[in-house]
Amino acid sequence: MSKETTPKIAIFVDVQNIYYTTRQAYKRQFNYRKFWQMITEQGEIVIANAYAIDKGDDQQIKFQDALKHIGFDIKLKPYIQRSDGSAKGDWDVGITIDVLEAAKEVDTVILLSGDGDFDLLLTKVREKYQVNAQVYGVPMLTANSLVRAATQFTAIDNSLLL
Repeated sequence: MSKETTPKIAIFVDVQNIYYTTRQAYKRQFNYRKFWQMITEQGEIVIANAYAIDKGDDQQIKFQDALKHIGFDIKLKPYIQRSDGSAKGDWDVGITIDVLEAAKEVDTVILLSGDGDFDLLLTKVREKYQVNAQVYGVPMLTANSLVRAATQFTAIDNSLLL
């Protein structure tokens, strides 16, 4: 892609991961609006997907509406309660497929997650498509392998929290 043009950016948010890691580390929530403003200064956001689990409660619906208002497309999976009481709600494969597709068309892929399962994905898209692969995560709760696989790691700290 021509470097004179505005960089094209694709954002992928592992909503559950960001929610739980910011809550665990800081007892606060991630500031998606501030994040969006920061990223628009880097280039044109052409894809912005937020992957969430649909429990159908009012708070969650308000949150998803707020994300839509900012500019995110919300991708929902049903919340599954297993018979043993554990829950299932994993977007790893969906995120991976979408990142692989988007990497062909953008200059930068931004992943908001601390999940080390994405390290191979970022290594692959960097090598195959020469994209800039940025990760935003809570430092103490982000897998070292994911940090190493990224072109750039940005710590989620007080400046990105509500």
